[in-house]
Amino acid sequence: MKLPKNLIQKLESRKQNNSLRRLPSFNNLIDFSSNDYIGFSKSEAIFKQAHHYLIENEVIQNGATGSRLISGNHLLYQNAEIFIAEFHEAESALIFNSGYDANVGFFSAVPQRNDVILYDELSHASIRDGIIMSNAKSYKFNHNDFEDLERLVLKFPDANIYIVTETVFSMDGDSPNLEELVTLSEKYNCYLVVDEAHTLGVFGDAGEGLAQYLQLHNRIFARIMTFGKGLGCHGAVVLGSTELREYLVNFARSFIYTTGLSPHSVATILVAYQHLVIEKETIERLRQNIIFFNQQKNLLGLKPMFVRSKSAIQSAIVPGNENVKQLAQQLQDKGFDVKPILSPTVPEGQERLRFCIHSYNSEEQINQVLELLGNFIF
Repeated sequence: MKLPKNLIQKLESRKQNNSLRRLPSFNNLIDFSSNDYIGFSKSEAIFKQAHHYLIENEVIQNGATGSRLISGNHLLYQNAEIFIAEFHEAESALIFNSGYDANVGFFSAVPQRNDVILYDELSHASIRDGIIMSNAKSYKFNHNDFEDLERLVLKFPDANIYIVTETVFSMDGDSPNLEELVTLSEKYNCYLVVDEAHTLGVFGDAGEGLAQYLQLHNRIFARIMTFGKGLGCHGAVVLGSTELREYLVNFARSFIYTTGLSPHSVATILVAYQHLVIEKETIERLRQNIIFFNQQKNLLGLKPMFVRSKSAIQSAIVPGNENVKQLAQQLQDKGFDVKPILSPTVPEGQERLRFCIHSYNSEEQINQVLELLGNFIF
């Protein structure tokens, strides 16, 4: 049966705009595109230790599928959530199946009717989808603009206000002034929620995330950590008070009405967290590579085209879908996996090459890919 005509028209529109999404094919190019910042997804040690943990604790025999509220809440969940809460110096931790599920579950359940959500205009789609499902009113503020945010806060003096941002934005790689944001939130008794998807494994001596690295975590209502980036596995966790955890267990639909992660998935999460503690040299290598990337783009005269970033995400603005796709293909033809980010994923005119830096990239590779970029641009 064919698609309805209106759906076919939407696909044709994407094709005409040169923005049709396709699943990429496997390649052996040098990785400057994945979010596997410290290489945990490739770790043979983590894979073997997770498997050994299951056998040693007889979790395989005792594991069951189903919602965690019915049959899927195996003992491994408790062990992992206790470890994660202690690692992040939080009262409690609640694991979700993905970062998308965590954001949708949180924002659709926690803010109530007559509450107000103020979110950064560049917030991730999963945050925005959760907000759409909420009964609260929502308004966006200009990216990292806290004067604009305060203007909105002052409009709702009697409401519970949830302020939402990311500690590293996935398309730009930049960060808000988190200390200023925390101070503003406290000034007006707002509930600050931060998505730390792209800081876990990147910021802090043990990759604990930006808020904890800056020692601001105890002044934040909720932190959402996603495992599919720096931790190299599947899932996410909401960190907050024990009361918040209890509320989510009772009202977050993406938690309640879904099958819990398998024992092997939870074991992988736990073992990966344990490796964050012992693999500080790997995290330091990533940090040095980020510094080197920024130094080289400055030396090569490429700084003006890049969004300012001290994170593992470095974005070079190349306006136009056709232009950025062509430039990405040139880099790929030279052996470097650099992906174009097209509109409408980013606003028209803000198309970009997105470079993801890893602990396993060499300085030679970083220098080569930037030299190639300069040659193709100039």
